[in-house]
Amino acid sequence: MQSYTIGQAARLLGVSPDTARRWADAGRVATRRDDTGRRLIDGRDLAAFSIEVAQAGPGEDEVPYTSARNAFPGIVTAVKLGDVAAQVEIQAGPHRLVSLLTREAVEELGLEVGTQATARVKSTSVHIDRT
Repeated sequence: MQSYTIGQAARLLGVSPDTARRWADAGRVATRRDDTGRRLIDGRDLAAFSIEVAQAGPGEDEVPYTSARNAFPGIVTAVKLGDVAAQVEIQAGPHRLVSLLTREAVEELGLEVGTQATARVKSTSVHIDRT
């Protein structure tokens, strides 16, 4: 399972690293230390927390997340696989994006809950890149 540093988590949540540290210090999201002492957040825990944060809305000290060139970097929060098609949900800061794509594409990209990914929006299509 992929893990994220506080800085990476902050970027995916659309907040400052200081805000992410305060949330971790307050126990809002579980962290563990690696061999070098860095705090890491499990991908599944971060995915669940990103949904919680998005539903709560931005706080007074948080800058709303904005996208550049229709790219929404975020974290995969749900994957529903069918026989041929799949549905992938990404939480990108306060934005929840849902994409329908082939099961084969999901498997080739290795998309699963907790994986970092970028949704790219063009017209009515959402394309997902694994980052």
